[in-house]
Amino acid sequence: MDKNGGVIHRDVESLLGKPHSDSPTEVNSTGSSYGSHSKWKLKSIVTLALTILTSSQSILITWSKRAGQYDYSITTANFLVETLKCALSLGSLAIIWRNEGVTKDNRLYTPWDEVRVYSIPAFLYLLKNLLQYYILVYVDAPGYQILKNFNIISTGILFRIILKKKLSEIQWAAFILLVAGCTTARLNPSSERVLQTPFQGWLMAIFMALLSGFAGVYTEAIIKKRPSRNINVQNFWLYIFGMFFNVIAIFLQDFDAVVNKGFFHGYSAITVAMIINHALSGLAVSMVMKYADNIVKVYATSVAMILTAFVSFLMFGFELSLSFFLGSTVVSVAIYLHSIGKVQR
Repeated sequence: MDKNGGVIHRDVESLLGKPHSDSPTEVNSTGSSYGSHSKWKLKSIVTLALTILTSSQSILITWSKRAGQYDYSITTANFLVETLKCALSLGSLAIIWRNEGVTKDNRLYTPWDEVRVYSIPAFLYLLKNLLQYYILVYVDAPGYQILKNFNIISTGILFRIILKKKLSEIQWAAFILLVAGCTTARLNPSSERVLQTPFQGWLMAIFMALLSGFAGVYTEAIIKKRPSRNINVQNFWLYIFGMFFNVIAIFLQDFDAVVNKGFFHGYSAITVAMIINHALSGLAVSMVMKYADNIVKVYATSVAMILTAFVSFLMFGFELSLSFFLGSTVVSVAIYLHSIGKVQR
C-alpha cells in the first residue's frame, strides 16, 4: 500500500511540473492571434457538445431501464463504452496518419513512464461509472441530481490542490452559487424534506463526487503535461486501461450472467444509443480537458441539468416550478461570475 501510494504521489508531483518542452513555445503575433481564435472556437464546440451529450445521457439511462431495473449487464455496457472510445480514437489517428504522416507526437508508441499514469484515472472512472448505477438504489432521481453537486465542490478543491491553481474569490463565490442554484432547481415543492436519503446514499454520493473530481483533475494534469501530444494518443492509452479494468469487473461481478445469458443479454436499441452517448461524452470531456479545463466540464454538466429539465418538460410533462426558474437564474449568474473571475497561478 505504501509503495503504491508513493508511486501515486510521485506521479502527481511529476505532473505538477512545467509542460513538456517538445512543442515550440514562441509564435509570432499573427500566428498567436489566429491560434487563440481557433482554440476559442474549438473550446466552444466541445463544451457545447458535452452539454448536449450530458443532457441526453440521463434521458437515455432512464429509457434503458425496464420496470425500474437494468436488464442488461452494466459492466458489459461500460466495457463497450471504453471499447468504442478506443476505436474512435484509433480511427481519428488513422485519418491523421494518412494526412500528416506518423510523427513523434501522434504515434502510438509511448514510454512506459508516460503510459502508466493513465491507469490511475481509468480505475477511478471505472468505480465512478459503476457507482452511479448503484446509488439510485438508495436515492430518487431528484435527490441524485442534488447529491451530484458534491462533484462541483470536490472538483474545485482538487483543482486547487493537485494542479496548484488558486481560484479567485469570485470563482469560489461562483461555486457556492452554482451549488445553491442547482439544488434550488431540483427542490420538490410538494415534499416537506429536501432529501429523503438514507445514510448509505449520502456516503456513496460523497465517495462518487471525490472519485469523479480526482479522476477528472488528475486526467487534466496528465493531458496538459504534454500539450504537443495528440489527444487521440492520450485517449487511446486511457481507454486501453479502462477496457482492462472493465474486463476484470465483468469477471468479478457478472461472469455467471454473461456465461449463462450471453454478453448482450437485455440489450435494446436504447441501450446501444446510451453506449454511443457515453462514448461520445467521454471523448468530449477529454477534449474539454485538453483545450479548456475541468472546471468548464463541471459547469457544462451543471447547465446540462437545466437543459435536461426543459427537455423533460417537452417530452414527459415535467413540471417547471418556481424553484426551477429561481435555480436556473442563480446558475446563470454563477456561470457569468466564473467567466469573469480569472484563475490566479
